[in-house]
Amino acid sequence: MSRLWFFCLAIAISTTVFAVTPTRDEMRLARTWAQQRFGGKSPTPPISLNVGEHPFSATDGTWTVQSSTKRLDSRRVQRILTYTQPTTGMVVICRATEWSDFPVVEWMVDLRNGGNADSPMITEVRPLDVTLTANEFQLHSNTGDNAALESYAPHVDVMGPSMVKRFHSNGGRPTTGDYPYWNVETPGGGAITVLSWAGQWSSEFQRDGGNSLNLKAGQETTHFVLHPGEQVRTPLAITMFYQGDWIRGQNLWRRWMLADNSPRIKGKLPVPLFESNANGYFDGLRDSIKDEELFVDRFAKEKIGVGFWDLDAGWYPCETTKQWWEVGTWEPDPVRWPQGMKPLSDFMHERGIKLILWNEPERVYSGTWMAKNHPDWIYGGAGGGLLKLGLPECRQWVTDHFDRLITEQGVDVYRQDFNIDPLPYWQKNDAPDRQGITEIRHVEGYYAYWDELLKRHPGLIIDTCASGGRRNNLETLRRSVPILRSDDQMIPLDEQCHTFGISLWVPINGSGVTMSDDYTVRSCMSTIFGIGADVRGKVDWNAMRRDAKDWRELSQAMLGDYYPLTPYSASKADWVAWQWDVPEKGFGMIQAFRREDATADTLAVKLSALKPEASYNVTDVDGSPVRAFTGKQLMEGLEIRLPKRPSAAVLRYARQR
Repeated sequence: MSRLWFFCLAIAISTTVFAVTPTRDEMRLARTWAQQRFGGKSPTPPISLNVGEHPFSATDGTWTVQSSTKRLDSRRVQRILTYTQPTTGMVVICRATEWSDFPVVEWMVDLRNGGNADSPMITEVRPLDVTLTANEFQLHSNTGDNAALESYAPHVDVMGPSMVKRFHSNGGRPTTGDYPYWNVETPGGGAITVLSWAGQWSSEFQRDGGNSLNLKAGQETTHFVLHPGEQVRTPLAITMFYQGDWIRGQNLWRRWMLADNSPRIKGKLPVPLFESNANGYFDGLRDSIKDEELFVDRFAKEKIGVGFWDLDAGWYPCETTKQWWEVGTWEPDPVRWPQGMKPLSDFMHERGIKLILWNEPERVYSGTWMAKNHPDWIYGGAGGGLLKLGLPECRQWVTDHFDRLITEQGVDVYRQDFNIDPLPYWQKNDAPDRQGITEIRHVEGYYAYWDELLKRHPGLIIDTCASGGRRNNLETLRRSVPILRSDDQMIPLDEQCHTFGISLWVPINGSGVTMSDDYTVRSCMSTIFGIGADVRGKVDWNAMRRDAKDWRELSQAMLGDYYPLTPYSASKADWVAWQWDVPEKGFGMIQAFRREDATADTLAVKLSALKPEASYNVTDVDGSPVRAFTGKQLMEGLEIRLPKRPSAAVLRYARQR
């Protein structure tokens, strides 16, 4: 095992003292750690693996090392360590990137067989293997998206001596089961550690009997030989250092996500994003162009202001089952869409609305075009199953086909769903001495496919949707936005719990609601928001316009810093509330929910990160009189009153100049 250490500065800092921007000490800590692990004459990269019977060791004399440094852009410098083992021909390449605007270091390992014969057995590949030292450790983690109330639920474990905590994904989709994002809080500071892998992963936090906590994480199963000349990649590992309390660390992470990770369209974030949908109101999601035009035109005439329209599943031929899940013939249904989707996208574009088109290329249903014509490209053959996206000729066809579909149909947002657990297919295809290889090739193919689509369509937005939020690892989020964070939706209690947890990690996330009461609609509001109604019936358009207006203001604050104002709770007997703060603009928003069984009609909350001596005006979106407070008063306590239950409050505060 590679024993690797970093030290957190033991400096107590209040979030009311420092704005959530990196400090010099945080940046210095990250630079020092990066130099120790990836620089100097004897670097010790924070990785571990076994080559044959021996653990990889950067310093045991069996590996030669070459190092180089290059600047990737104005914000990033990359250090490359290339270790070669002359006796086996194995090559371990570690690429570490140091960020200059945030205290972040990330790294990834490639493994290559440079010899003339199969490599020794490679096992226990853990590209994230770090150890912290402190007197106390609190481990903050979250549940993944399991399409349930518990999705994104936050947890905290006090890691006492000799304690072990393990996490893993389920079924091969990376953010179902557990969530591969962790915050290790220590006195005065801490470190956020993240593993990005679009497949099956596992991790282990192990406290020794003293003051050390070790984290190992990587692809769950790695037991393979590499053929001569063969190379594979491993998961991406990220560490961010912070001072102060754990929520300051989370907000530093949120800011890094928005500044350096979230995709841009012509240099701008593709949010806030407001969308609607029509085919959800039709059996099997199978509507026609006339149905879509009816809905789009009515929304436009009522001036709701949606900028995007989601043509969900079911637009392709699916006559056998009459249901959307019959996927694998990726052409518009000639009966319902005789001229394809281009007339609809033109219709939308004339009204200032962009087309979101749903697709799911990785899952193939029996009897479809793909199953009949290319069973050799499917794990499962003609009976359907998982597409071999790691197969170059298969990926080339898929890339060319969907490239043509996007171009010909006038698609603005390419939505890719993934409603299948890939792990059993990967495992079944692996030989005993190649366990993990099929998964690696699929993950590599998945990224390569998206990268080529983005290269061919520079203005394209990709929406990641894997049964909701089951594939939202960091590298996926660098290429896409999650318009739907969970398939468990439109239930107020569940939506509130989802917002509470996911906001710690993913500032851009989405949900939607069918036009309903204020409590339900406000529970579903997120950075990306969808609101729908069946225009063939009675619709309260005034209420929808009001909700759209409220969301537009709230969504601007949602891109700021995030502070929970109550503990997390999934109980109907509790209140829950949180604060969005935009210190650069001197304003913020508060969302508070009195649930149906909450007996108290008031909640006292203490706001965070305000200027104590500044004056703030506080209003609510329902039109109460303006109230003036100092920042100190708001941080000492603000009372929110909601006489009815359930009900929701949205309050705005603005600093006076």
